Amino acid sequence: MLNIINKWALNAQKLNSFELTKLDTDGLDILDKLNYFQKASFTSISNEERDLLKWAGIYIQRPRSDGYFMMRVKIPFGVMISTQARVLASISKDYGRDILDITTRQSIQFHWLRIEDIPSIQSKLASVNLSSVEACGDCPRNIIGNPLAGIDPHEILDTRKIQNEVYNFFQGNRDFSNLPRKFKVSISANIFDTGHAAINDLAFTPASKLIDNEIVQGFHVYVGGGLSAKPHLAKKLDIFLKPDEVLKVTIGVASLFRDFGYRQSRQHARLKFLVADWGAMKFKQELEKLVGPLLSGGDDLICGWNAGYFNGIHQQKQPGLHYFGLSVPLGRLSADNLKDLADITDKYGDGTIRITNSQNIILAGISDNRVMSFLHEPLLHVLTPFPETFKAHTISCTGKDFCNLAIVETKKYARQISQYLDNTLKLDTPIRIHITGCPNSCGQVQLADIGLRGAKSKKTSQTIEGFELQIGGVLGPEPQIGTSLKGFIPADIAHVVIEQLIRFYKDHRIDHESFNTFINRNGTEEFQSILNNFLDRIFVPTESRYGLT
Repeated sequence: MLNIINKWALNAQKLNSFELTKLDTDGLDILDKLNYFQKASFTSISNEERDLLKWAGIYIQRPRSDGYFMMRVKIPFGVMISTQARVLASISKDYGRDILDITTRQSIQFHWLRIEDIPSIQSKLASVNLSSVEACGDCPRNIIGNPLAGIDPHEILDTRKIQNEVYNFFQGNRDFSNLPRKFKVSISANIFDTGHAAINDLAFTPASKLIDNEIVQGFHVYVGGGLSAKPHLAKKLDIFLKPDEVLKVTIGVASLFRDFGYRQSRQHARLKFLVADWGAMKFKQELEKLVGPLLSGGDDLICGWNAGYFNGIHQQKQPGLHYFGLSVPLGRLSADNLKDLADITDKYGDGTIRITNSQNIILAGISDNRVMSFLHEPLLHVLTPFPETFKAHTISCTGKDFCNLAIVETKKYARQISQYLDNTLKLDTPIRIHITGCPNSCGQVQLADIGLRGAKSKKTSQTIEGFELQIGGVLGPEPQIGTSLKGFIPADIAHVVIEQLIRFYKDHRIDHESFNTFINRNGTEEFQSILNNFLDRIFVPTESRYGLT
C-alpha cells in the first residue's frame, strides 16, 4: 500500500485533514475494530473513527449524540435473491425498527442500528453473500446497472458476467480503498440508459462497431459525471470496448483517479474535476498508457431514457414470461413488505427481487398462465404495478429524519406533494418530481422534470423550511442538467406552486410533448413568472449549504 500512496504522500502538506488520517489508517482497517466497539459502546469511537466507519457502510444518523447508525447494503446491479431479501427483512425487524429504504443507486438502507449490533448484522449479511463494506467511503461504491440484465428485450447483450467480474475485483480491494473521494460506476447494455450514464464517474453504455467486416456489440465509455452542488455531465471518450475489456478499463480509470485525483480539498476531490481539467482527449491518452491501445468509438445504441421506471406488466425476452414493475412509494418498505416480496417471487417468479434506481421493485419470471393470480396477491394493493401518476414518479432522499446533512424533511413533503397532485391533476405524460434535503443530491434533483432542493429562510424570528427549484433535467442521448429558478418556496405552499407549473405545461404543450422538450421549446421564463407570483411569501434563503460536493 505504501508504494501506491507515495505519489501524493510526498506532498502531505497539501493534503486535507482527512487525507492525512487516511495516510495512517486505511478505511478498511476499521472493520477490525467493530468487535471492540461492540463491547466498548458508542462513546468509545473517536471522531476520526466515526468518519472511517463509512468503509463499513455505516453513518451516524441524526441526532449524532443518540448513537444510532444508518447502514447501506450493496445490492450489486440491483438484483437479489429471495433468501437474501428474507435476511434483510429480518435485520430490519430485529434491529432497524421495521424500516428499509431503497436508494437511487440500487442499494438498501437500514436505520436505528446500534454499534453493539453491527458485527451480528454483518455476519447475517455475509451468510447470504451480501455486504455493507465500501457501500460508503472514499472507494468504489455499489456498481449499478440494468436491473433487467439477462431478461431484458431491450439489452444488446447480457452484462451479468461482466458486472460480477468488476464487482468481485474491487470489493474490499485495498489497492483502491483509498481514493480521493467516492467512485461510482455504471454498467448497462440497455438502449434506454437504465444506468444513468451521464451522472457517474465511469459509465459503460451499449454500442456497436464494424470490426473485420463483422458487427461487434460492446460499449462506449463515459467519465467524470456527478451531481452535488456542482453537477458535471460525463464526457464521452473516443473508445469502443469489447465486453472482455470492461474490467481492465475500470481498473485503469480507478487508477488514474487514485493517483492523479485532487486531495487538497474535499469539495474538489471527485473525478469530475480531474476530467474537466484534463479534457476527454488527455484522459484517454493517460488511460491508454495504463491499459494499452483501445479501439476508437463505434455507433451509439442509446435511443432514449426511461428514467429507471418499469411500472406495469412487460414481456421478457424469454417467451411466455413477464416481469412486473411494482411502485414503492418514495422507496420505503417495511420488513413485512420485503418478506412478502420474497415469498411471492418464489411462488410465482424466478426467485429474484430487482431494485431500480427510481427506488422501485421488479419481480420477474412470471408465466402467462399465472399473471392473473399474481395480480390478486394482497401485497399488490400496497406495491401496485398500476400506481397513480405522481405517486409513481416522485423520488425522495432520506431527509432530515435521519441524515445529518439534510436541512429539511423530504419524504413527508414528497408524500404530501404527490398526493395533492394526484388528487387535483390528471396527466397522461408523467412528470418526474425529485426532492433532496441538501446539495449532495441523493435525490438527484438535477435529473428531474421538477426538482426541489431543501433550503431554509427566516421570516422575522421564525425559521422556515422550504425548497429551491430546478426544472427540465433529463438523461439519455442528449442529457442536460435542470435549470435553476430564482426564489425560495416555503414547504407549506410547495404543492400549490408545483401545481401551477404543471398546469402551464399541460395547457400549452403540443400533443404528448415531454416536460423537458416543452422547456427546450419555450424556455423557462414563463415558469419563473409563475414562481414570481408567490414571492410575497418567499424570502431569501439563509441556509442551503452550497459549499458541499
